[in-house]
Amino acid sequence: MTTRLTVAQALVRFLAAQYTERDGVRQRLISATWGIFGHGNVAGLGQALVEYGDDMPFHQGRNEQSMVHAAVGYARQSNRLSTHAVTTSIGPGATNLVTGAALATINHLPVLLLPGDIFATRVADPVLQQLEVPYAGDISVNDCLRPVSKYFDRVTRPEALIPAALQAMRVLTDPVETGAVTLALPQDVQAEAHDWPDEFFAERTWVVRRPGADPTELAEAIDVIRSAQRPLVVAGGGVHHSRAEEALAEFASVTGIPVASTQAGKGSLRHDHPQDVGGVGHTGTATANELARQADLVIGVGTRYTDFTTASGTLFEKQGVRFLNLNIAPYDGHKLAGMPLVADARSGLTELTEALQMHAHRVTGVYVDEYTLDKERWEQRVDACYEADEPDIRPTQPQVLGALDALVDESDVIINAAGSLPGDLHKLWRARSRDQYHLEYGYSCMGYEIPAAIGVKMAAPDRNVWALVGDGTYLMMPTEIVTAVQEGIAIKLLLIQNHGYASIGGLSETVGGERFGTAYRYQSEDGTYTGAPLPVDLAANAASLGMRVLRAKTVRDLRAALEQARAADTPTCVYVETETADTVSGAPPAQAWWDVPVAETATRASAVKARELYERHVSTRRRHL
Repeated sequence: MTTRLTVAQALVRFLAAQYTERDGVRQRLISATWGIFGHGNVAGLGQALVEYGDDMPFHQGRNEQSMVHAAVGYARQSNRLSTHAVTTSIGPGATNLVTGAALATINHLPVLLLPGDIFATRVADPVLQQLEVPYAGDISVNDCLRPVSKYFDRVTRPEALIPAALQAMRVLTDPVETGAVTLALPQDVQAEAHDWPDEFFAERTWVVRRPGADPTELAEAIDVIRSAQRPLVVAGGGVHHSRAEEALAEFASVTGIPVASTQAGKGSLRHDHPQDVGGVGHTGTATANELARQADLVIGVGTRYTDFTTASGTLFEKQGVRFLNLNIAPYDGHKLAGMPLVADARSGLTELTEALQMHAHRVTGVYVDEYTLDKERWEQRVDACYEADEPDIRPTQPQVLGALDALVDESDVIINAAGSLPGDLHKLWRARSRDQYHLEYGYSCMGYEIPAAIGVKMAAPDRNVWALVGDGTYLMMPTEIVTAVQEGIAIKLLLIQNHGYASIGGLSETVGGERFGTAYRYQSEDGTYTGAPLPVDLAANAASLGMRVLRAKTVRDLRAALEQARAADTPTCVYVETETADTVSGAPPAQAWWDVPVAETATRASAVKARELYERHVSTRRRHL
């Protein structure tokens, strides 16, 4: 039997019938579609979503990039088992997807992109917004999405939709390969009718597998753990993707091995778990980084070892240090010349724990006492950063976090991506649940937080969801506030004003750039941006977009405003201007290096001094072989 539908109608019906299943739990794979319509999709996918609106919920976005961010936030909160599709017109609508696609793919988070494309039949050529490429007639701007997609196809004939759609679902549900998936849809093909086999629209369940470890690799892993004197676990985002938090907690409790976390892995253990030693790397804690420097075995679980984690190759400095990498992706399992243990994180940790229990293996009490004492000392530093003895003064950024920390419980979700906040949060935040700490640091994309908060709130409607945003990030992409207001999505926005790109300003100063071009100030007579702060009222801007805004001038005001926002059932913003670390103590400085190359030759004293320090750090870098 067949049914005659357009390509767009068939695609919408197909997507509505796709499911995932893991551990016996089944759910919709594509639970909704975001869209902004133009001449590339209005008569195709736009009409199809009208036709089958009962089967496929629709959400109206304001920016194509932010629609992808919302889908990614939803996918992460859904443990990668459910996501959204995003449709755009051809031209700028499609190219606006590129940043969001890169973010999704880098973070291994599934999202389906459905950009309109130029006519497959070439009857109208060139069309409005078409990029003409003289040497290749089959290229459109959508080809920009190829390098940032895990799967890309252009559906130039109705018959081609079936294999393309099936391949797209395969990649979206593959725990190794998942990321952005792009099906480019020529606008004439979208509207073309075809006789489709009814089997294409039957419900289909994609099982998300949990592969166990190879017996040989597992035996070798057990031997190397048992022989280590100072092992350290580095927990990455794969722990969360696998829902391996309880398995990791059991492994750590049984063995006594301390657990440090990357930005993506923070929250793998609760902050008060005896074996949790906090963030590791350039933005990590002194406790975790000192353990990393002295570790003779680093057990990476679901991490891809970015330069922030390894301190650009300078952190794991002990002679003879070895790496055991439990990862579902072989590519990441072999990093740092490590011993791979290719398996699902939960399956692998369970197998390791069972084997080590049989051997009654546990690290020495001396080692446990050492990191326990160091952890207590770091917690005292966190308390000092959070403390505000004078409640009627302007808060520092750590004191802002301290006020929020004192208010939330394990049900709250904290979202951030860029600026100076990721460093402060990684060092200071006390994660209370496995998914409270939502940092997008694979791409560290300014503008991610607000749309991602919308996606997270859609996936977890009963949770309090906080988007933590600095002024630089806010100005990149505030437009989805309108979406939150339109759909009644009660996100909480904590908007911190510090008059510029604070994190890059600080970095610029350390590498000889003298904070050039990083402040939001008027120009001075010499052309530098060193004049008075700009009279920009971001709170008024948020209010103009429909959000309720609470202004906080002091620590006392802030505490009251945060409490009101948490109780609100409408989108609410807390706006606070912070004191700078130049006059008031801020967060502890970086506890490990990060390689940002410094000018090799310069006449200005700041750059010369920065180069001398840079060369000292570079000399400590090593390649692990």
